[in-house]
Amino acid sequence: MLGAAAALAVSAGDVAQADVLFWSTQARPAEEAQAMRDNVLDGFDGEVDFQPNEDGPWLTRLRAEIESGTGTIDVLGSLHGNFSAMNPDNLVDLGDMGVMAASETFNDLGRLGTDTLQYIPWMQATYLMAANREALQYLPEGADIDALSYDELIAWTANVEEATGEAKFGFPAGPDGLKHRFFQGYLYPSYTNGVVRTFASDAAVTAWEAFRELWEHTNPASTNYAFMQEQLLSGDAWIVFDHSSRLAQAFNERPDDFVAFPAPAGPEGRGFMPVLAGLAIPETAPDQDEAKALIEYLMKPEIQIETLRATGFFPVVNVEFPDDLPPSVQAAGAAISAMSGAPDANPGLLPAGLGEMGGDFNRVYVDTFERIILGGQDIRTVLDDQKGRLAEIMQETGAPCWAPDAPSDGACPVE
Repeated sequence: MLGAAAALAVSAGDVAQADVLFWSTQARPAEEAQAMRDNVLDGFDGEVDFQPNEDGPWLTRLRAEIESGTGTIDVLGSLHGNFSAMNPDNLVDLGDMGVMAASETFNDLGRLGTDTLQYIPWMQATYLMAANREALQYLPEGADIDALSYDELIAWTANVEEATGEAKFGFPAGPDGLKHRFFQGYLYPSYTNGVVRTFASDAAVTAWEAFRELWEHTNPASTNYAFMQEQLLSGDAWIVFDHSSRLAQAFNERPDDFVAFPAPAGPEGRGFMPVLAGLAIPETAPDQDEAKALIEYLMKPEIQIETLRATGFFPVVNVEFPDDLPPSVQAAGAAISAMSGAPDANPGLLPAGLGEMGGDFNRVYVDTFERIILGGQDIRTVLDDQKGRLAEIMQETGAPCWAPDAPSDGACPVE
């Protein structure tokens, strides 16, 4: 297998190569890849060969070059999960470049548990909150919509229900809704500073008690909701949570009627789930100086805007959003920047290392929600029961812990 991998690297290297080979798992769709070449990379002072690939081929060629000790890849573009699975010694320290994300939380992730910057955060996507401006008058006294706590969110939804006579918090709890990401990336990090280790902790009981309070002011039709933009537009919900792409239609159709804002914070910070992509240089890069020049170029605010246009991923540096961007992009961009740059930001990363059991992992959180919130079962009893299934999944996959859980040697334990 090692010989075959090395042969792959050699045959790939025989292909005519530009000055800088940009090997990426991102911007794979044909239209995105072409936009990267035509609109993002065309201004770089040098030749760039942008080659997007699926995760498997991307990793196979990279490993082959590292194992052979010689390579053709200059710059790597991929998600945090791929970089976190690598040996940091195989990546060039980028800490002396003077280029990084505006969010120190993201820069910490880029260090991959070391004292040096192993990858530079490049672009991000995430989930956020949105509200009808009619709801703003019912915010609790002294509450800052850009820095809400869960207690303030619960009080706000209660105020709206009291004023209107209707429960107007909307949650994507339908079969196609992304409810599991809320629990994994928002509720659990905010209350327990973990996702797996802390699944059945006392802090998790408190988290589910808080969500049960929030559910009291949630539109009961939420069990059918998938894309919350539809409920914002219909008025069935005034305050909602969803992925930024699933809120876009509301902002684009009626931009003056809605406002986007960060997710709330709990006792352990402002939990949120970033889909974070980064840029790195493998130790085998043939031209590290030119590779660093390309990374510096990609981190310029104006190029970050062009990358947003090309890929739909948002900047990680401070930018001024131009007026010609869609209203949904402008609204979401400001909220995402505020959330990722918040001093209490506590990212709950996408699950990693689960392979084909990713669905089983998500099912644990969905089943827990259905039993506690929809079924009214005792929180401690449900958590203790579901804990066993979660532990089985982690042991079978051997997946190590990911942030905000503390690192593990081997499978992440359910404590």
